[in-house]
Amino acid sequence: MKILDLPLKGKWYNMIESGEKKEEYREIKDYWISRLCDTKGLCNWGGYCIKSPKCCTDGVTTNYTHVSFRYGYTKKTMLFKLDGISIGKGNKDWGAPEEKVYILKLGDRVE
Repeated sequence: MKILDLPLKGKWYNMIESGEKKEEYREIKDYWISRLCDTKGLCNWGGYCIKSPKCCTDGVTTNYTHVSFRYGYTKKTMLFKLDGISIGKGNKDWGAPEEKVYILKLGDRVE
């Protein structure tokens, strides 16, 4: 099991905890490309797509199986199965910006 650990603001943490919010968003930036995408073999040089997010926009493959959300930087956490990562426009009511983002699709809660 490989777990992605994400701190969240209280509002988003509470919405996920209540079951209202079913996905989390991250910008398509170098940092998140390097953390979320396992693109070996997809780029010409066989590494991560740090220089070009286009390698990570057709299909996102990742080694993460679960995502752990932390209430800010406290010890309060919850763990969910990660059902997949896609790219698209998210729900504005759930904190998504206007542009396309990584959409982390949440499965069942484990803890």
